Amino acid sequence: MAVEARIRELGSRHHSLDQAIQDELNRPVSDDTRLKELKRKKLKLKEEMEALRAKTTH
Repeated sequence: MAVEARIRELGSRHHSLDQAIQDELNRPVSDDTRLKELKRKKLKLKEEMEALRAKTTH
């Protein structure tokens, strides 16, 4: 169960980053550096979630 809880936590953080990216894109002048950093963090979370899911299925 701890793995599923961790995946849910990461999913929540992933969703929050997605919202932050959308908020940044909706700004009149978005900060490209901030967008790159947010996207990098979001991708890292996605990769971690996928790795955890792979462990639970094997």
